[in-house]
Amino acid sequence: MSVKYSQLKAMLAIAKGSFRSSLRSPSTVVFSIGFPLVFILAFAFLGNSSAPKINIAIANNADTSNQVYQQIKAAPGITIKRESGEKLKEDLEKGRITAVVDIKKNSLQPSTYEIGIITSNAVNPQSIAILRTYLNAEIDELNKSLYPNAASIATISDHVVKIPGRIYRTIDFILPGQLGFSLLSAGIFGVAFLFFNLRQQLVLKRFFATPITRTFIVLGEALSRVVFQLLAAVVIIIIGVVFFNFTLVHGFITFLEIMFLSFFALIVFMGCGFIVSGLSKSESTIPPFANLFTLPQFLLAGTFFPIENFPKWLQPFCNILPLTHFNNAMRNISFEGASLLSCWRDLGNLLIWGIIVYAIAIKVFKWE
Repeated sequence: MSVKYSQLKAMLAIAKGSFRSSLRSPSTVVFSIGFPLVFILAFAFLGNSSAPKINIAIANNADTSNQVYQQIKAAPGITIKRESGEKLKEDLEKGRITAVVDIKKNSLQPSTYEIGIITSNAVNPQSIAILRTYLNAEIDELNKSLYPNAASIATISDHVVKIPGRIYRTIDFILPGQLGFSLLSAGIFGVAFLFFNLRQQLVLKRFFATPITRTFIVLGEALSRVVFQLLAAVVIIIIGVVFFNFTLVHGFITFLEIMFLSFFALIVFMGCGFIVSGLSKSESTIPPFANLFTLPQFLLAGTFFPIENFPKWLQPFCNILPLTHFNNAMRNISFEGASLLSCWRDLGNLLIWGIIVYAIAIKVFKWE
């Protein structure tokens, strides 16, 4: 009596063998854990010592019909965000906006103005000090050019109003980007080199002689990579929490949501790796093909710098990249306390990318 061939058992056997191979590969471990940790260390320390960007909003009832407002508006070190209501309150509480600036006529000297500052506990005190320096510089410039023989046209209130807020640290921006960096690198370079070598060593050709289908071969290799890379993600997050106070708003629940998001994104990124391995004619052609997928995302997907820092004409391209959607969802979940359901737009975009890349991957799959 013949025993029915089990595609599932064959897939698990492939996954087990591939996972062991990953653990024994120094390059895989370095790319998955080593490089992201080096970037986390470098950017965390660099970010803590650099001057923060100053974003402000103008209070709704502020007097904006005077020269003081126009001078502040033109200041090169200050960006004015047009926000109000709940959106403004939320961004202030989360440190996205340094302060709300209020400009009013001085009740004791009607010809002069008083500048009030409203900020939150989420804002680095250094940012408020820099804002005050910028404002004083603009007031001095205005005094010198228009009122050299008069009293200062404006003064800054010594009393800074603070509302409650969660402190947004450099690590809260850097770690999600580096986790995405790790997942994308492993998903594309790791899978591309692995499958190319399996093809070169005729391992896939031997698989072809067995009843296992190409779908289960791909799933088996994918499973091993997913398990290995999720372990790497756990290590990165633990180091971030323990040594750099990375924010997990809802603790273990947030951690589980991040793990699901990482799993989902890794599956998508690995599809790109399968495409690269299928298109590459030799081992030397893998890096150029892989870099077509990875370099634009490393540089433009908000991995190292906010997308808002790029020119406006470039931002629409940045916002369609799959790594951008992972980074956005990761930061919203870890720091903002958002749920997976509330990140449905980012997850939906990742799903669309996944369908596209796996449709191409199955088309270009080769046994030898």
